[in-house]
Amino acid sequence: MTPKAPNEIDRLVGSRIRVRRMLVGMSQEQLGEALGITVPQVQKYEKGINRVGASRLHKVASVLRVSIGYFFEAHDGAAVTEPKERDRSDPSLFSDRETIEIAIAFNRITSPDVRRALLDLTRTAASLGTAAPDDLADERRS
Repeated sequence: MTPKAPNEIDRLVGSRIRVRRMLVGMSQEQLGEALGITVPQVQKYEKGINRVGASRLHKVASVLRVSIGYFFEAHDGAAVTEPKERDRSDPSLFSDRETIEIAIAFNRITSPDVRRALLDLTRTAASLGTAAPDDLADERRS
């Protein structure tokens, strides 16, 4: 009998482990040592390749100083579907280091005006990446 393949929830939990680990400034090596597992195993958990058992998740929550519920906060309990776009409901949203680092740095900005300006800049940059070529040419001429 083969084990069941990880699903969206497994990937969400892994992504939340990674985000929290990085937020507290802990390396994969440090987390693995605290859990008594190898770095490759930590990586498999964070990518959602391997499922995190209940007792291990309890230990992860303790080491990362969060409640177990933290790992499921982004899921609303509805039927599992594959997201069509990367948005807040997509568990892979925080799967890369750059996204996490941007979120951490942004969170440290205390000025509401600077935060708003950076958000506006980011939205503009994101829309440029999805605009049709004719739209981009029109914007350059403006």
